[in-house]
Amino acid sequence: MNYYYNFMPKVKLRLQKISDAKRFYEILNNDNFIYFGARPKSVADERKWLKQNPKRQKNNTDWGYTIIYGKEIVGGIGIKINFHRKYIGEIGYFIDEKYWNKGIASQAVKLIEKIGFKKLKLSRIEILMQPVNKASEKVAIKNGYIKEGQMRKVFRSKEGEMKDCYLYAKVL
Repeated sequence: MNYYYNFMPKVKLRLQKISDAKRFYEILNNDNFIYFGARPKSVADERKWLKQNPKRQKNNTDWGYTIIYGKEIVGGIGIKINFHRKYIGEIGYFIDEKYWNKGIASQAVKLIEKIGFKKLKLSRIEILMQPVNKASEKVAIKNGYIKEGQMRKVFRSKEGEMKDCYLYAKVL
């Protein structure tokens, strides 16, 4: 009889807390972290952002979750709801560099997708990424998202330059 064991800690999501600010600040300010636009200037700025989460959730505009791997906070993930089309959400996420290439982002996307389609009643979820961000592209493909094209001048780099992105989407 063959036995298979999964020693990989399970990825879990929970709503973000103000106490996550220090950890998020550390992750987002890593110099190798170049594809995600958010770079809080201080832990206090990150706390200020996190304090607004209940208001964003009440308005159904943004749902932010903390990614837990084992017992560690390893990143964040969220769904922003389209202002004009409340049935469309966009996923964004970030993972601590120490945890890259472990399948954590793929698992987190799978979990938040369930929240988006079931709890938030979305009919379409999008993931946008810079064409050079091959890791995010793999996450989208692994989760069954379809590449719909390349959008021009969508992301602003930390230097202020406008960058293109790929649009991947999944529909119910």
